[in-house]
Amino acid sequence: MPAYPSTVEFVAADNIPVQIVRSKKRRKTISSYWRENKLVVQVPATLDEKTERSFVDEMLKKYRQKQQKKELGQSDSALEQRAAELDQFYFDGAAAAQSVRWVTNQNKRWGSASYAQRTIRLSSKLQQMPAWVRDYVLVHELAHLAAPRAGHGPEFQKLLNRFQRRADADLYLDAFHAGYNSHAAEHGQNAEAIDGFGQDDES
Repeated sequence: MPAYPSTVEFVAADNIPVQIVRSKKRRKTISSYWRENKLVVQVPATLDEKTERSFVDEMLKKYRQKQQKKELGQSDSALEQRAAELDQFYFDGAAAAQSVRWVTNQNKRWGSASYAQRTIRLSSKLQQMPAWVRDYVLVHELAHLAAPRAGHGPEFQKLLNRFQRRADADLYLDAFHAGYNSHAAEHGQNAEAIDGFGQDDES
């Protein structure tokens, strides 16, 4: 058995912190996971250094691919494509948004829509939430474009009720808002959690 240290840490070429954990109990399996801001790779202690490094390189490759897919899914183009899919599914394309993108300066609204410009803006805070919650906010803003004179009245509510998990999404967003406010209060901060939606062309 090679006389290597049981753990070794290094930083990969693209600044990914890596910790190799060599286990005497492992015989063949290799695993990796993210913990404490580093990629932990568990390998059998019996591996020679060259084989071990090849496995670590493979785990790094998979991690990079996963991160690239995640970043791609959070791009403006991916958001715009998703909005078009939801528009077609729920409103037969009636919303017809011309621009859909993420913004970082929308501090008190999950999303906003402008019928005059046919644009939708979503808070970047939604990127960390489940996909179905993001979909709900998109559908909300698309409904404003599909029925611009409805405001948040009965017609609008009827359109929004087409989203099957509306109640779940409302609860999720409310819980996030409440949790944020509670955390801010505990630390003596001013709470500025997003707690609503917007229609930029409302009169």
